[in-house]
Amino acid sequence: MSRIIGIDLGTTNSLVAYVDDTTGLPRIIPDERGRALLPSIVSFTPAGVLVGDDARRQLVRRPHSTVYSVKRLMGRSYEDVKDELRYLPFSVKPAEGIAKIQIEGREVTPPEISAVVLRALKERAEKHFGERLEKAVVTVPAYFNDSQRQATRDAGRIAGLDVVRIVNEPTAASLAYGLHRLYEGRIAVYDLGGGTFDVSILHVKDGVFEVLATNGDTHLGGDDFDRVIMLWLLEDIQARHHADLARTCVNLAEDPEVMQELRLAAEAAKVRLSSVERTTLTLPFADFTYHREITRADIERLIASLVEKTLGPCRQALKDAGLTPSALDAVVLVGGSTRVPLVRRRVEELYGKTPKSQLDPDLVVALGAAVQAQILAGGITDMLLLDVTPLSLGIETLGGIVSVLIPRNTTIPTSAREMFTTSVDGQTIVDLHVVQGERELAKDCRSLARFELSGIDPMPAGMPKIEVTFLIDANGILVVNAREQRSGKAASVEVRPTYGLVEADVERMIEDSFTYAEADVETRLLIETRNEAETVLTHVERAMRQGRELVSPEERAQIDAAVRALSEVRDTDDRERIHDCTIALNRATEHLAELMMDAALRAAVQSKRADEIMESS
Repeated sequence: MSRIIGIDLGTTNSLVAYVDDTTGLPRIIPDERGRALLPSIVSFTPAGVLVGDDARRQLVRRPHSTVYSVKRLMGRSYEDVKDELRYLPFSVKPAEGIAKIQIEGREVTPPEISAVVLRALKERAEKHFGERLEKAVVTVPAYFNDSQRQATRDAGRIAGLDVVRIVNEPTAASLAYGLHRLYEGRIAVYDLGGGTFDVSILHVKDGVFEVLATNGDTHLGGDDFDRVIMLWLLEDIQARHHADLARTCVNLAEDPEVMQELRLAAEAAKVRLSSVERTTLTLPFADFTYHREITRADIERLIASLVEKTLGPCRQALKDAGLTPSALDAVVLVGGSTRVPLVRRRVEELYGKTPKSQLDPDLVVALGAAVQAQILAGGITDMLLLDVTPLSLGIETLGGIVSVLIPRNTTIPTSAREMFTTSVDGQTIVDLHVVQGERELAKDCRSLARFELSGIDPMPAGMPKIEVTFLIDANGILVVNAREQRSGKAASVEVRPTYGLVEADVERMIEDSFTYAEADVETRLLIETRNEAETVLTHVERAMRQGRELVSPEERAQIDAAVRALSEVRDTDDRERIHDCTIALNRATEHLAELMMDAALRAAVQSKRADEIMESS
């Protein structure tokens, strides 16, 4: 059996785990000092590249050359992250649609930084097993977009790892709990880490883990808690010492070493106040020593709005799953930030039940990754993971409308198919536009791919039958196939995750789908009404060319008038009038349609009789 390791590539800390062949239980692989957590920090020094605790010690000494929380930059453009760069001591610059980090005269990408962390975990596992390892399951936030997932894969490849599966962090946590048979039924997994927040609703029974819905915020976590505390401390220091040390304090916020001291102090105070009600903070600076008492109430007041921000996705996930809080059998806490008492209280208030955390919130995701790795390696055969796609997938149709083939929160792997046709007579090429999102119009969704189906036999509009098929595998990779059934012509495209996606797009897609829902429906209905009018006009014009002489002059005049009336309103925004004029034109041509059908039948009968005469002779 080829060994596959499980890795939790975290914002603050990372871990590697495996399933013990003897006990069948997952275990964390510690370093040579027995430490399970590897800080996700990389420092570039004259002596070489440091990672983990060694790099953490460089945060204050070499702030410009020490990178932390790089997970928040993975797969994101400079535009995505520019607003928060003022809080980072290292330099981030725009480059080819992604953010790059400038250190010591060189540029490195976020996947390269993450690769250093992954490589350290890989080496830790190889020392443990005494063998070379090449395959891993790596976890990501459930709401990571395609660019971020691809960046994670790239980091693994740079580190010499084949990332055989990307697993959502809440789902991984549920696998760890499921293996211990702690919970079954409908479970909410609330995952608040250092840089990201996720919530997933799962149904767990008899070893089957079915994700019912997922939601989250890929830019919300413990880092944000630390930042608001740090800024609060900075304001207090400046207020207390400004009179005596004006010159020093004016530049305090621009001093990266000082800001790192404050950030680390804020993080330490947050951690301590998760277990005690008050603590004392002492920070020695060059010209003074800052000293004050901080209470848990102080911290809770500062982070209250951030904690509240996690509850919206929780409510939406419940709604998407079609459940109420009372229908849940358990609520599980994942991620180090769930140790904050305010977080636990608000989660309990929302769900109406005490959240559980029997497994260490810092370790549980890595343990679950190891379980999934063992499933893929064939070592576990009585567990099955059924994950979901977080956003809807569809095809742009006439008028820019999105025809959804796979709705969001559909279990993957999955497939779907739908029939389409042409809108123009003699059309031999069809452009297919694959989009992702929750809006009614393609322009408001994310473009995934465009491809062309050519070689279609020239036919009247509406005659070709084009079958479009969507296939999503367990890794979330989408393949789209298109085939014209009459001619047999076919084309396909594999929609692979790419860089360049604006991170906020995913969140905006969901939010906008609710904000603009009513307007979107109205726009869609208007476009559909216009399309129907265009189709009727096209058919009537063709019918009048072919059978104009079949009807009386009076009927021809009525039809011509109805055509003019519809032509005048079809491009307006008056949907009701377009609809009424379309109905009027249909009624005006009913007799013409009957006469053309009769003529076609007579022609067919005469043709058949002619054939019979020819055969008998």
